[in-house]
Amino acid sequence: MSLIAITGATGFVGSAVLDAALAEGHQVRALARRDQTAREGVEWVRGDLGDAAALAALVEGADAVIHVAGLTNTPDPTAFEAANVTGTVNVIAAMKQAGARRLVFVSSLSARMPGLSAYGASKAKAEALVEASGLDWTTVRPPGVYGPRDVDYLEMFRTAKWGFVPLPPGGASSIIHADDLARLLVALAAGNAAATKKQTYEPDDGREGGWSHKELAAAIGRAVGKRSVFAPHLPRAVLEAAATADRLLRFDRAKLTADRVGYMAHPNWVSRFDRKPPPGLWQPRIGGEEGLKATAEWYRREGWL
Repeated sequence: MSLIAITGATGFVGSAVLDAALAEGHQVRALARRDQTAREGVEWVRGDLGDAAALAALVEGADAVIHVAGLTNTPDPTAFEAANVTGTVNVIAAMKQAGARRLVFVSSLSARMPGLSAYGASKAKAEALVEASGLDWTTVRPPGVYGPRDVDYLEMFRTAKWGFVPLPPGGASSIIHADDLARLLVALAAGNAAATKKQTYEPDDGREGGWSHKELAAAIGRAVGKRSVFAPHLPRAVLEAAATADRLLRFDRAKLTADRVGYMAHPNWVSRFDRKPPPGLWQPRIGGEEGLKATAEWYRREGWL
C-alpha cells in the first residue's frame, strides 16, 4: 500500500484515478478547490495549483504524485499557460521541496503537434519541464478519453440519437475508457519497475490503427440504438464558423473553440504502437464497442441523453 497524491481528483479523469487507487488498496491525498464529502481512505487538501501551501501539504510524505489537473478547453487560449505550464512548475517545485520523487504526469496526444493549438503547446511545454525536473517521472499521453461523467463526447452521443454526427475532416483517432486510463496511472504510480521511469506512453483501447472518424460515429450510433447515422466530414472553415457561433451562444461555456478546431482538423491522433505501456504492467480491459455502449447507458440513467 502506498500514499498517492492526486491533483485534479474531482474532475472526470481524476475521479476515476481516485477510485482506482482506492480499489487497489492505496491511501489517497487529493487536491480540491472546494470542501469535499469525507471518504474513507482519502485525505482532502483544499487548494489549487497556484497555492504553494496546499501543494506542499499534498505531496508531503507521498510515495507518488499523479498530476492530472489542467485546463483542456477554454475560449481564452492564454489561460492554458497558467493552468498547464505554471501549474506543473508549481507541482514540481513542491515535490522537490518535500523530497517526493515519483511523478506520473498526464499530458495529451496533442503535445505531439504543439503548433496546432495553444492547448497542445502548453502540454508540450509541461512535458519538457517534467523531463528536465530530475524527478522519477513517467508521462502519459491519453487519446480521446470517454466514459461516465464525460461531457466532451456527450455531444456526439446526443446528436447520434437523432441519426446525425457531424465530423471533422477525414482522419483517425484512438480512444480510451477513463477506467482503463485510471488503472494505468495508478499502476505507474505504485510500480517500482525502473523501465517505466523517464518514459512517455500513449495508451489506447487496444484497437490497432485506432478508429476512423466515421467508424467512431457509427459505433456511437450503435451505442444509442441507431443502426446507421449520417456522419458528414465538415471542412475546417465550417468548424471555425461553428466555433464562433458556439462562443456567441454559450460564451465561456463554449465546447467548440477555435483552439480545439486547430487539433480536431489534424488527420492522425492515433496512439503510436511503439509508445504502448509494457503489457506486463497494464493492458486495456474495455473495448470501444463495449465501453461506448456502457457509457450511453450511464448517460440515459443519469438523464444526460
